[in-house]
Amino acid sequence: MSQVTAIIGLGNPGPEYDATRHNAGFWLVDALARRAHTELRPEKKFLGRYAKAQLDGHELHLLNPTTFMNRSGASVAALCQFFKLAPDNLLVVHDELDLPPGQARFKTGGGHGGHNGLRDIISALGNQNAFHRLRIGIGHPGEARQVVHYVLNRPGKSEQEAIDHAILACETTLPLALKGDWAKAMNQLHSVK
Repeated sequence: MSQVTAIIGLGNPGPEYDATRHNAGFWLVDALARRAHTELRPEKKFLGRYAKAQLDGHELHLLNPTTFMNRSGASVAALCQFFKLAPDNLLVVHDELDLPPGQARFKTGGGHGGHNGLRDIISALGNQNAFHRLRIGIGHPGEARQVVHYVLNRPGKSEQEAIDHAILACETTLPLALKGDWAKAMNQLHSVK
């Protein structure tokens, strides 16, 4: 399995979306940038905020697309073309309705599960879905018609604390994934309560 050299967070740009559930991917990538003592800066050629970072002995590209969620693919494709990255060099971090707040899961490949950011990335990479994902649980509102309103709103205080706890757990297990020890990373992250 190829090594992860780029971590891409999914979300929507702009202050009105900063604290919304759909931006959980951005939150993790921002946390990684802080951990690496660097800052994501606007980068026109990648249609997003970008930083090169050293994390646990690995050189990584960190990217938060600023294209809006349903156009994330253009940003990811630009990064891949520029640095000659294959889909399995990517770890895409996104919010996940099917997991409760406080849980996170690694996954490799698969469909988009109705997530517009993933759908656009799969399409932009020429239907190659072999990239790694890090799914951050935000819970489900209970009814499909409430999903859009739900993901574009802020989590409550206890929900936010649970999501922050999961993000911290992701940061802790990420070095194992970067080393290529996916089984151990998954095992450790998936056992977090």
